[in-house]
Amino acid sequence: MHTRLLYLFGLLLAALTAPAQPRPEPVDLVNPLMGTDSKIELSNGNTYPAIALPWGMNCWMPQTGKMGSGWAYQYAADKIRGFKQTHQPSPWMNDYGQFALMPITGQRRFEEDARASWFSHKAEEVRPYYYRVYLADHDVTTEIAPTERAARFRFTFPRTDSAYVVLDALDRGSAVQVLPQQRRITGYTTRNSKGVPANFKNYFVIEFDHDFTSTAVYQDKVLDAAKLAAEAGHTGAVVGFKTRKGEQVQARVASSFISPEQALRNLAEVGADDFEAVKRKARAAWAEQLGKVQIEGGTEAQQRTFYSCLYRSLLFPRKFYELDAQGQPVHYSPYNGQVLPGYLYTDTGFWDTFRCLFPFLNLLYPSVNAQIQAGLANAYKEGGWLPEWGSPGYRNIMVGNNSASVVADAYLKGGRGYDINLLYQALLHGANNAGPMTAVGRAGVEYYNKLGYVPYDVKINESAARTLEYAYDDFAIYQLGKALGRPKKELNLYAKRSQNYRHLFDKQTGLMRGKNQNGTFQSPFNPFKWGDAFTEGNSWHYTWSVFHDVDGLMQLMGGRQPFVATLDTVFTLAPVFDASYYGEVIHEIREMQIAGMGNYAHGNQPIQHMTYLYNYAGQPWKTQYWVRETMNRLYLPTPDGYCGDEDNGQTSAWYVFSALGFYPVCPATDEYVLGAPLFPKATLRLENGQTIVLNAPGNQDAANRYIGQLRLNGQAYEQNYLRHSELLRGATLDFDMSSQPNRQRGTRPQDAPYSFSKDEKTGR
Repeated sequence: MHTRLLYLFGLLLAALTAPAQPRPEPVDLVNPLMGTDSKIELSNGNTYPAIALPWGMNCWMPQTGKMGSGWAYQYAADKIRGFKQTHQPSPWMNDYGQFALMPITGQRRFEEDARASWFSHKAEEVRPYYYRVYLADHDVTTEIAPTERAARFRFTFPRTDSAYVVLDALDRGSAVQVLPQQRRITGYTTRNSKGVPANFKNYFVIEFDHDFTSTAVYQDKVLDAAKLAAEAGHTGAVVGFKTRKGEQVQARVASSFISPEQALRNLAEVGADDFEAVKRKARAAWAEQLGKVQIEGGTEAQQRTFYSCLYRSLLFPRKFYELDAQGQPVHYSPYNGQVLPGYLYTDTGFWDTFRCLFPFLNLLYPSVNAQIQAGLANAYKEGGWLPEWGSPGYRNIMVGNNSASVVADAYLKGGRGYDINLLYQALLHGANNAGPMTAVGRAGVEYYNKLGYVPYDVKINESAARTLEYAYDDFAIYQLGKALGRPKKELNLYAKRSQNYRHLFDKQTGLMRGKNQNGTFQSPFNPFKWGDAFTEGNSWHYTWSVFHDVDGLMQLMGGRQPFVATLDTVFTLAPVFDASYYGEVIHEIREMQIAGMGNYAHGNQPIQHMTYLYNYAGQPWKTQYWVRETMNRLYLPTPDGYCGDEDNGQTSAWYVFSALGFYPVCPATDEYVLGAPLFPKATLRLENGQTIVLNAPGNQDAANRYIGQLRLNGQAYEQNYLRHSELLRGATLDFDMSSQPNRQRGTRPQDAPYSFSKDEKTGR
């Protein structure tokens, strides 16, 4: 017994004196494969592993899908066809500015199926700044490290005199030229998915560190070793090497939307850096941006989920500008086809990202969003409209005029250094005119401005969704107009229009409903019908799209209790649906159906703010419960880790905000609505040098999801919202977390977040 006690004491002493394991850095917690186990029928994110820098112009990805497929990387796939430069924002939007490299051995093959190789995730390493995989059929390891507009490749070959690298410039118009003396391949690719002018090209340059032992180019399906150049529908090149076992052939790769000369200039981002130096710098770039949020505690899965979501929040919108010989920003305009000075960003849909992705940038990365705003001013000058979905130019998809929110929120949160007056004029233009396509400007604007709503029966699709979003967008214009000192008459017009949501509220059902031109509601009406009067949702989802006047909506419903009862019903309903508008069960419906949260469709954007609305009705503990439930049930740091399309950072930013404990229900106000923090501690390092510290030590017990008490800078704090302007000055929030709701805190009417019809009169 004595010996055993001494042994146990020794173990305890060793444990106490052992050096502490270093805490993983945020960049090492990211899983770029989160959300990649997706398909057309069911989205668990519909993401791909984006090997890039934050907001980098070019991304790289392993390509498992066939050329032209939006599902270019699927976790369930077992073959890789190439390593593709991509600008794809989502599989539904598809790609542009794309070409692929593929190392092979043995027979010289170039077609995508013939050159494909089996691979395993067991022999794959994926980081935001680095990718490595073993290609079994060729006995080659491929590695990639990116810069903003270029990359370094490292191919480790076996001993062979038939090692090759295939360059596929893809179809629909491309060109290649092999320059053996310079160890280069140059060319261009034009393949795109619309949204580009007729002169669109992506010019590329690939420079190897080994002499070529053989060369060939292919044109469509014909490979010709006698040629060094080709220009046709589908072109590519194959260059050969003789290698020792383990010999590494490296390539520097860059591209430009401007010119071949600019592509060479962009190649200088790699410069003389070897592979490890490029990798190290790329890692440092991610470490800097991800490190602006430091979380402590929580499970490893929660930490990995958080930083994987933060990574996704920093990919889009991507840079679409390049740096000229003087280091000044210059861009090819996807709006008029000219090369012009200044910033430009693209690959984002405001219908998704106005909700919390852009507010997140305004809080933690305002200098980046200032460049984005400058780019929006350029887009308006070059195309005559603000884009609502840019990829890279105007795309005719989704509804709303939500550029108003994106522009207004940036300026109201302190964004400066760009032409806000031009952007305000752009908002007025977009709000009062139908655009060249239904997703630009406002479809149905003549009805909306005359009747106060877009009618259901005038052959304008998704009319109720348009009306509700236009009303909120008018509020955003009103808020920005006030800040800019616009005339009272103008402000009154947009203030009045912001109340147009009221026209669609049906007291009989207590829900929003399409309305005909003669003032009658659409009939028959099925609140479970997806689409029709709404966009990728039903009336139960879109009824809550009154971001700026939740109290006004509450009064229409009959007050606090009916409002809360209706919120509760969303979760207690069976996941029933009517898919007849689409003629099939779209993936968004299926994702709601299988989530086990009733009719709450968190996998799509219209309802993502709904869980926070209990705060307006004096029952904040229900927000705390349902936000934590959503994080626990629907997010994991795994290939099936999302519950629907990730959508360019929006769904990820929802998790990031929610894990921190607050959320921007209404962008273009100064307020965030409280939820409850997930981690015991989080520290936000703001660009102005201030910090926000969120302490919730009780979160070490997972059962403690409720706020018992809250102190802001040491003072008791009862409100259900935080002010952006106060947070910018630096703040410490101390949460006393509990396993039981505090039904007294945050229950007074004055504790509720901002609502236009209640608070505008007081000047709040």
